[in-house]
Amino acid sequence: MNLTLLRPPGYDPVNADLIGELLDQLERGTLSTATVIERIVAFSPSRSANTADATVDLDRKRRCGFPEVIFGEGKTPQAMVEIFRVLDQHGEDCLATRVSAPQAESLLVHFPRAKHNPLGRTVRLMNSESDQTIGRVVVVTAGTSDRPVAEEAIETLHWMRCGVEVIVDVGVAGPHRLLEQAHRLEEADAIVVVAGMEGALPSVVGGHVDCPVIAVPTSVGYGASFQGVAALLGMLNSCASNVTVVNIDAGFKAAYVAGLIARRAARSAKPT
Repeated sequence: MNLTLLRPPGYDPVNADLIGELLDQLERGTLSTATVIERIVAFSPSRSANTADATVDLDRKRRCGFPEVIFGEGKTPQAMVEIFRVLDQHGEDCLATRVSAPQAESLLVHFPRAKHNPLGRTVRLMNSESDQTIGRVVVVTAGTSDRPVAEEAIETLHWMRCGVEVIVDVGVAGPHRLLEQAHRLEEADAIVVVAGMEGALPSVVGGHVDCPVIAVPTSVGYGASFQGVAALLGMLNSCASNVTVVNIDAGFKAAYVAGLIARRAARSAKPT
């Protein structure tokens, strides 16, 4: 068998003898096909591709479950296009966060299938339009002003192909509003709660559910909110044991963690 056919670009030839031995064991029936594939992948070095401005990690999905995500701030529109092109050519689903209007315009010209969420400042390009989702995450906002951060989380969950439900404007100033929606929190694998001001909502949500609650403080609020620091400190001091906290305005980070939880829960629930 020609081993060069099994090697991705940049493959380390020092592993050729090891691969040959594995294939011999497969032919003799002492190793299964799945085991051989697993060990060949383990021998493979991490792969990357260079653009004019970036080194794109093409091994991220294998290691971490999802491809590399592009943080838009500070990048030129052309740099964004080049990174998208590399990921797309390798069959990866693409997600960019904190995308400016010029960046989004350039991406949509080159990738007409991409979806731009101007409120969440994201651009998402899916290489498969399958409607199948895994797991269930609920995104909750305290107020309408928190919606941009929530939209970043929602788009991230769509990119991760997680089932997502959204509950908006149920902050603690009107506590009955959350109670009216409490039934929608049931059966969630994880909940993302986005809130500014004093950041109290995650604790209230946490007291109603038996799943992880990932709190996102936002920079919404008056002077003493200190651009979200007050909400951050309030959430870090939550008395609800199931609440954990990400950085200020970090909708992407909260959703990514929630999506990993949801997918792992769905995988564990499958019959063996």
